[in-house]
Amino acid sequence: MRFLIPLAVFVVLLVFLGIGLNLKPREVPSPLIDKPAPAFSLARLDDPAASVSLQDMRGKVWVLNVWASWCVACLDEHPHLVEFSRKGLVPLYGLNYKDVPDAARAWLGKHGNPYDVSIVDADGRVGIDYGVYGVPETFVIDSQGVIRYKHIGPVTPEVLQNTIEPLVRRLQS
Repeated sequence: MRFLIPLAVFVVLLVFLGIGLNLKPREVPSPLIDKPAPAFSLARLDDPAASVSLQDMRGKVWVLNVWASWCVACLDEHPHLVEFSRKGLVPLYGLNYKDVPDAARAWLGKHGNPYDVSIVDADGRVGIDYGVYGVPETFVIDSQGVIRYKHIGPVTPEVLQNTIEPLVRRLQS
């Protein structure tokens, strides 16, 4: 009888392990979807004397992409963001996360700058407020300042074309 309790605990742990191994971390629902975007006011990467706040975005649908020059996956998604920004469908803002501003400016200079504006989140506090798990992450925010979509990991052409663009068009109409 005394062997049944450890055996039962072991079986329960195996079940939880099996469930956990089948979860897809990119599909973790964000508790911020359909909630107001957290307020912020941060310095611009290109002009540290100027700042951008959530209030500046009111009245327009926009996309926020969290990125960093040290992020390998950000380099993978970057050409897709450059192409997306050329379409001019929606303002694309960058949240430069826990990065060195000089390195971030050099990285954009080398790889192209898809952002209407990139803002500096040097200590990562705004990223934490937005529930960022890691970079890159991308949010679609509506004209009322409500988060309508969150993509974890690098965006692909398929995600941009099949998810983000249709959502942006729907929110703009």
